[in-house]
Amino acid sequence: MAGGKETPRQKMIGMMYLVLTALLALQVNSAILLKFQFLDQSLMGVNGKTQTDNAGVLSNIKSAVDKGGNRSADARVMKSAEEIRQQTTELVTYIRSLREDLIKTTGGVSEDDPNQYANPSGEDKVAMMMIGAANKRNGEAYKLKDKLNDYAKFLKQYNPNTPDQLAYDGKEDPVAKNDKSQKNKDFAELNFGETPMVAALAVLSQKENEVLKYEADALQQLAQKVGADIIKFEKIFAMARAESKTVAAGTKYKADMFIAASSDAIVPTMSYQGKPVKVVNGLGQVEFTASASNYDAEGNSKQTWKGQVTINQGGRDTTFTVTEEYIVAKPVIQVQSAAVQALYFGCANELNIQVPALGAIYDPSFTASGGSAIKGAKKGMVTIIPNSTEVTINVNSGGNAIGSERFKVRPMPKPELVPLVNGRPIDVKRGVPAQSIRAVEIQAVADEGFKQLLPNEARYRVTKWRAYLVRGNSPIETGEYNGPTANLSNFAAKANKGDRVVIEVLDVKRLNYRGEAVDAKTGDGNFIVPLN
Repeated sequence: MAGGKETPRQKMIGMMYLVLTALLALQVNSAILLKFQFLDQSLMGVNGKTQTDNAGVLSNIKSAVDKGGNRSADARVMKSAEEIRQQTTELVTYIRSLREDLIKTTGGVSEDDPNQYANPSGEDKVAMMMIGAANKRNGEAYKLKDKLNDYAKFLKQYNPNTPDQLAYDGKEDPVAKNDKSQKNKDFAELNFGETPMVAALAVLSQKENEVLKYEADALQQLAQKVGADIIKFEKIFAMARAESKTVAAGTKYKADMFIAASSDAIVPTMSYQGKPVKVVNGLGQVEFTASASNYDAEGNSKQTWKGQVTINQGGRDTTFTVTEEYIVAKPVIQVQSAAVQALYFGCANELNIQVPALGAIYDPSFTASGGSAIKGAKKGMVTIIPNSTEVTINVNSGGNAIGSERFKVRPMPKPELVPLVNGRPIDVKRGVPAQSIRAVEIQAVADEGFKQLLPNEARYRVTKWRAYLVRGNSPIETGEYNGPTANLSNFAAKANKGDRVVIEVLDVKRLNYRGEAVDAKTGDGNFIVPLN
């Protein structure tokens, strides 16, 4: 099978060939014989249509030559086309004569049903006729092989895409060469050995189809030289081109609506700004990253792009130019955060950065100068951890720079240290009864605003503090404690009215967003509690 672009009909024939090859490898029964007959009838129906089409192409070539004044170059093309038709007709006639002989040799058609064969199997008679007596290799299949391959050589001078041969031995056949039981057979044995009559007919109709297919390709090549090739628009579709994709409410939307079409017979070449464009099903796929350097007051920039579409008709190239206008909108970066005016130093500031103009194609990535950026799980989410007094966040989408946003960085507010005795805040002016100073707790309370904005960063704990029971100018009892709470019963047992307890906070820790304990800066951590 030759490569290149195939019509839907040719693709269907290729599929039938694969089915035929598979069926030949199966054990024959009546159901399979019916399938062979169905394949043969289907192929013959397609062959008849192809013959009619090929005759129509030849007729169009003659008409084009007449209209062109019978120029010598066009006359040579017509002569070649007629020779191709003659050679094809002779080969198809020969193949059909083999069909008739096979049918007669195996008993003809059924007397009860003229649409059925008297002996659809007849493997021995098929072998005798097509392969010949044992080891003589003088059957009709050997003549058929020579005729098919001679035809391929003849046709190749008009269409280089024609394969070098149309009849393969097992070792050359694309399907059989991979089958140990088939690859050593010659063309005749491969296609007609141990083969029912209806299967042999299907093989012949498939070979006839290949002949007609390559004839059609060659005639089309010749038809293009005189402008007589038939352009069939297989794909017809509606399209619309709007004046603008963006329309404000209350304004008019305007567009042109029209019919467009593409043809498998013409393979256009397309380019954009001088660069080749991929063409799929007749449609050129133009894709580029929009950019602009100057924007108007509304943030828009009008741009244009140009493309070229070239088709070949009658050996002559015709190029059409397309100029399309589009508008580049300046991307607007929207940052959503409870603390968007400023970020907190050393903290995980979560931001939601969106660029609405990019819509579904927004594929963000972020970098930060003056801090680090950690991409979040959702599109546009990013965590910024500042390490300087100002942070610049750079926004990219799909590898393209979108813009930058700058933020001031504020220091974290210090927590308030609050001492409690027996669960109540200490009144350092009035003091507490000497005998009641027992359960003491030192709390580090986060700034309320900071806690609401970054709750995962506002978790404080007093981890070490010291207490002194002082009488006059001398301490009479001392204790150092790990953690925010301690039992000062030993102080209460020794305390007298007029003594005082001095509390000194030594260390406060903060849990950050990673759950790590870090040192926290605090205000004054010394308290004097008078005892009464």
